[in-house]
Amino acid sequence: MAHSGRRIVVALTALLTVAAGLPCTPASAAPPSTAVPARAGAPDPERWSVDLAVAGGDDVNVAWRSGRLRLADPRPTARTRPAAVGGPVAEGILLSAPRTLDRPATRVRARLAARTGDGGTAVAQVRGWRSRGWTEWRDAEAVFDEPVRRVQARVVLTTRDAASEATVTGLTLAADSAATTAVQPAAPLTYRVYATRIGLVGGTTANGHTVRARDHFAALPSRRGLSPRGTGDYTVKVCTTSGSRCEYAPVWDVGPWNTRDDWWNPSSIRENWKDLPRGLPEAQAAYQNGYNGGRDQFGRTVRNPAGLDLADGTFWDGLRLTDNAWVDVTLLWTGGGARAVVGSGPLNLRAGAGTSYASRGLAATYAQVPVQCYVTGQRIAGTYRTTTRWYRLVGGTYVSYAYLSSIYGGTVSRC
Repeated sequence: MAHSGRRIVVALTALLTVAAGLPCTPASAAPPSTAVPARAGAPDPERWSVDLAVAGGDDVNVAWRSGRLRLADPRPTARTRPAAVGGPVAEGILLSAPRTLDRPATRVRARLAARTGDGGTAVAQVRGWRSRGWTEWRDAEAVFDEPVRRVQARVVLTTRDAASEATVTGLTLAADSAATTAVQPAAPLTYRVYATRIGLVGGTTANGHTVRARDHFAALPSRRGLSPRGTGDYTVKVCTTSGSRCEYAPVWDVGPWNTRDDWWNPSSIRENWKDLPRGLPEAQAAYQNGYNGGRDQFGRTVRNPAGLDLADGTFWDGLRLTDNAWVDVTLLWTGGGARAVVGSGPLNLRAGAGTSYASRGLAATYAQVPVQCYVTGQRIAGTYRTTTRWYRLVGGTYVSYAYLSSIYGGTVSRC
């Protein structure tokens, strides 16, 4: 929820039902802030304050000064804005340490103390860990459906110009239980969308990554699926429409065109454009059908139907595209099953369990790839181990275990 007009924002309440997780080091105490009141008759919620001190690492363009979290560099430049934004906008993200709860919870309430004005915004968002990975980031309207033992928060600040204000003095979270109905994970969602090439070598993505030549990552037009820097928490599988080439790539930027268009979600939780069919990006509707007067959320005339951006290496080397094109994109965090984390890439996706088999695409470093089973194949001395084990991925390609840093989300048996 963005706030404008020069005023104090005393509460931003998020009702979040999240998923069961793994233990992690609790976040340290933050500057004092007002506690969140418990519901009458309900057990006392577990409360904690988010540490707003900036430690670097996953934090992007934010600083803690004089008791306030603010942008470290509030000047709108190409290096401090997501690629999708039409006008200059400075942006920063504070990512808290994950918090391990004392008892399982299905709801988290966030209370944000912030001051914004003249186009500045301050947003608090929360996600939860389940066995198949992190839920999407959610703010005040979000509801999930499984218990959680681990929670992480982030604060997003933006300013439009030097006169804008966006500062935060405290963020308090409270976790408790509410009645939910668990939903069994289905196969991950796949849609055909138009993809464009990001370029922007030397620029900075929304998660703070500096774009390199022939880089490997993707961008979606919503922060709900934005991975922290150096992770593939939200990974997409992007394939040519013929299926001849695919790449698994982490989502590290926000765009194209919009920044609040999670077009893969149903209208009940979609951030904007709730009247559009699920799976239809707003930019595509604007370009093809004149939706929203043919404009994006910033009022720009939409000049292509893109719902996905691809870094140059993903575009040229992974898919071997020569121009913007329609692709099939699978949002892997929307499904279940065992996942392997690519620790050293880009890694070839082989047609069989050996390097003599043809490459069918790539898996980027940090990508989380869906694993079906394993076979014995060519011995490989890789980054993590020397092994004859190869994993078959959903879709029938193979990767060597020698380059996989970890596997989670289920038991993997022999094929």
